Parts: sequence; C-alpha cells; structure tokens
Amino acid sequence: MSLKKRINEAATAAFVAAGLPEDTPTRLQWSARPEFGDMQINGVMGAAKQLKQNPRELAQKIVDQLDLEGLVTKAEIAGPGFINLHLENAAIVEESTKLLGDARLGLEFPETKECVVVDYSAPNLAKEMHVGHLRSTIIGDAVCRALEFKGHKVVRQNHIGDWGTQFGMLITELQQTHSQEELDAGISLSDLEGFYRKSKQHFDADPVFADLARTNVVKLQSGDPECRKLWKQFIDESLSHAEDIYQKLGVLLTKADVHGESAYNEDLKPVIAALVEAGIAVEDQGALVVYLDELADKEGNPSVVIVQKADGGFLYATTDLAAIRYRVNQLHATRCLYFIDARQSLHMKQIFVIGRKTGWVPANVEFEHCAFGTMMGEDGRPFKTRSGETIKLADLLDEAIERAQAVVAKKNPNLDKETQLEIGRAIGVGAVKYADLSKVRTNDYRFSWEAMLSFEGNTAPYLQYAGTRIHSLFEKAGEDLSSFSGAIQIDQPEERALALSIQRFSEVVDQMVDSTMPHELCTYLYDLSGKFATFYEACPVLKPDIEPQIRESRLALSALTSKTLASGLSLLGIQSLERM
Repeated sequence: MSLKKRINEAATAAFVAAGLPEDTPTRLQWSARPEFGDMQINGVMGAAKQLKQNPRELAQKIVDQLDLEGLVTKAEIAGPGFINLHLENAAIVEESTKLLGDARLGLEFPETKECVVVDYSAPNLAKEMHVGHLRSTIIGDAVCRALEFKGHKVVRQNHIGDWGTQFGMLITELQQTHSQEELDAGISLSDLEGFYRKSKQHFDADPVFADLARTNVVKLQSGDPECRKLWKQFIDESLSHAEDIYQKLGVLLTKADVHGESAYNEDLKPVIAALVEAGIAVEDQGALVVYLDELADKEGNPSVVIVQKADGGFLYATTDLAAIRYRVNQLHATRCLYFIDARQSLHMKQIFVIGRKTGWVPANVEFEHCAFGTMMGEDGRPFKTRSGETIKLADLLDEAIERAQAVVAKKNPNLDKETQLEIGRAIGVGAVKYADLSKVRTNDYRFSWEAMLSFEGNTAPYLQYAGTRIHSLFEKAGEDLSSFSGAIQIDQPEERALALSIQRFSEVVDQMVDSTMPHELCTYLYDLSGKFATFYEACPVLKPDIEPQIRESRLALSALTSKTLASGLSLLGIQSLERM
C-alpha cells in the first residue's frame, strides 16, 4: 500500500472517530507549496458546511483523532480548516525504496478492469495525412498507453474515411489513367496527394467524368466487384502511407485497428429502421431527420440531425450511430473516448444524445468527446505552407528530424553521422509530439520550431537531456543504471523534494487516465526534471569527499528519477535517450 493511501486510510478513520459519516471524502492532496507541509487534508470545510459546524473546531477534532505515528511528524490546522501534514523522512525513504524495485512505480491495478474503446487518428484516405491529423493521433495514442499501463483493456478504433463520394471520383480517375492490365496487376501511387488533386480537377471541370464518378459511387456501395476491387487497392495504398507515418511517429496503431466507415455499411439500413420504428427519426421533405429538443437553441428550436438524405444516401451521423451500436454490442465497451477536434462538438453531442434516446448507449457506459483545439502557425493562423496549402505530416516530421539532427551535430560534432541521425530522429519526433501533448488539449496552440527544439523550458529535448545526464552520471560512477538498488537516505531538502516528487507519479497517471489530458503528465515530468536539476547541483554524487553511503543514496535517487522519467516519456510515446 502506498504512503499516500496509508495516510488517507488514517484520515478516513479520524473523520469517522470525529463523528463524520463513513463516506465523507478526506480530499487528501499533495501540497503545492512546501511551506504548508507535504500533504493537505481539504475535506473538512465541505463536511463542516454539511454538518453546520465550525470548520476549525471540526478540524481540531479530526487532528486529535489522527493516528499517523511513523508517517507524519506534525499535523497543523491552517486557514478555515485545512490540515497540513509534514511527513517523516523515514516514511519517505521507505516509500522511495519500494518504488525503486517496482516496475509500475506505485501504480495500482484498477479494482474493475474497463474495456475502453478509443476512436482516434481517423485519416480520410482520399488524401495523405496532414498536420490536421496530428493532434488526434498522438493525443489518442498517449491516452491509450496510459490506460493500458493502468491495467484497462484498450480497443483502438481507427475510424478511417474510406466510404464516400470521393471514392467514385478516384475510381474513375484510376480507370481513365490506367490500363486494365495495370489495374489487374495492382496500383502503386507514389504521389497520393497529386492523384487526388487531379481527380478532383477532372470532377469539377468535366461533367461526363462527374457523372461516371457518381455512377461508380452507386456501384461501389451496391457491391460491384470491379469497383470494390479498385476501391480495395486504393485503400491498401492509402493505408500504407498512413502506416509509414504511424511508424515514424512511434504510434501504436496497426492495420488490425482500422475499422472505417465502410465496415458499418450493412448496419446503416437497420439503424434507420430502428430510428423510424422508435419514432425518433421522421420524414421531412423526403429526408429522414431527428429533432433533438435536448440540444435546442436559445429560441427553443430543436437541433436537427439528418440521418438519411432524400435520395436515400447516408451521412456521417448514420455511420457514427452504427459505430455506437458496434462498440457497445460487439466490443462490449464500458467507456468510449472520441479524440475529434472541437469543431465537431455539436455533431458529437447529437450522436451521443441519439444513442441515449434509442437505448443503444446504456446508462453505465460512458461516451466522451475528448475535443482538441487547432494547431496554429507562429502568426496565429491555421498552420499551412507559404502557398496556403495544408502541410503533409510526412514533410513536417522530415523537417523536424532534419532540424534536430543539425542541432545534435552542432552540440556533439564527434558523433558519427548514423548516430547523429538516430538521435536527431528521436529528438525531432519527440519534440513535435511533446509540443502538442504539453498543451491543454482543448486549447489552440502555436507551432514554433525554435521553442519545441529548445533544450531549455518545458520541451522534449529538455526532458530527454535530463535522462542523458543520469546515464552519464552512472557511466562515470562505473555502475549499472538499469539494475542499481542502493539504500536511500534523506538528509538534504533537495533530496527530500526529489523523492516526494517521484512519489506523485502514479497519482498523475491516474489523473491522466481519468481526464484524458496528457499535459498533466507533461507538467509533472517537467517539474520532476527541474527538481532533479536542483538536486544535482546542490547534492554532489561523485565528489571524492562524499561518503560511500551518501554516494549510494544519491545514485539510487538518480536511478529512481531516470526510471520515472523514462516511464513517463514512454506513456507519451516519446523515446528516452542515453546520450545526446
């Protein structure tokens, strides 16, 4: 049992002994400011308000009942009823020693394992992936990693856009630019974006081409073998481009996780039939429409969702409703997370409300839209090329690696070219990912090469460099970092602050799993790195006059820091480095 959990149990017992109901929350938290102690019990004021008691008097009753011998040196009341706790050094040492030998760094498995379905990345396969796909892909990936590390079952769902009118256009372009022999042999498009652009130009300029494209859409969705074959070839080609991006990004998405719009084709008519039968969808000018009073505007007008067009065609809403049914009934989800940008907020609310009204989403299953803002350029406008085109994700990553490699070569010119490239790749990709993940995901953020590749401030290179300093320390000490298990002692305030910071890791991961906000973990790792830097400067490790037991203790604290940093970066999908 963790140190915090032991203290929380003692606080709960003291609450009950002071006359409070057993379910009264203690709200035990780590203190933000050391001068107010190491931990703080914040639940007294809420309890006092409910019982109509004086909060300071109630706090005193609780303090009188606290049994924290061996854990806390002092419990004092502050303000209108806060209880500040100052921990015993011996308790900090005991907990730190336990963490040094714990691969999970104190993170406990959940009492009930959830099945969490995570919808993220979702590129439209009519084009190559661009910067607009970055945030969904890397935020979703980080949350999946944290959920799995916590112990939940995670089902990744890459809801690709592989079923729509654009594919009639693309199939027609293939038929007109490739011979039957070439089509039979299989297509290979080196410039996917260019091919799409040409087909779109033909579609807009040539009425005959446009009619053929519309006909091919109908044939495709009706199961025509030739159209399905060409569609499948195009999908495979498109996915190979996406897989290259995922591999370069270090994202854990595979072909097995792809479950696109086309996968729900057979359930679209049953979805409509069920909505009509339940009286939820009604006919309006030939189309089938759902009116949602639950999302009415200020004038009382209901929110309108078209689920089938007048010509019989289906829409994104129809496919998303079919996906809800699949995820609940087939995947047995207990929680569904959708990493989709904030501009789709209304759409997601509509889908979730319909899912609840139909009973397709049971009351005990959570559906959450994990919205995120837009990546902006340094000018505060959506991030694009100078010519105004959307930037390809592959080009962005290549430039990040190239810039990072130049920084590595400048800082460490003695490294061979291959090593410079390997380190540059880890720094460049890590920098792009961390610059995004470290921001509050609901906010827009400005993309800056200079800021993200800096070795100072809250950046991936700064955290990666902190890790390399510890590796260098152990090389100089002639010790094996991966298996070091020295005895820890706490003498200096910097040692104490570092040890306490490490003990917060499991709690931060728990918070990230609940909130789906990776920036919380980023903020923690930055703070931990700062505390290690302070410790490293104030507490010499390898100086000749350092006593052996102090040397061993400080190496152990350094090893525990390295382990925590590496675990945190791994959950963010960022590579740790031994040298830079």
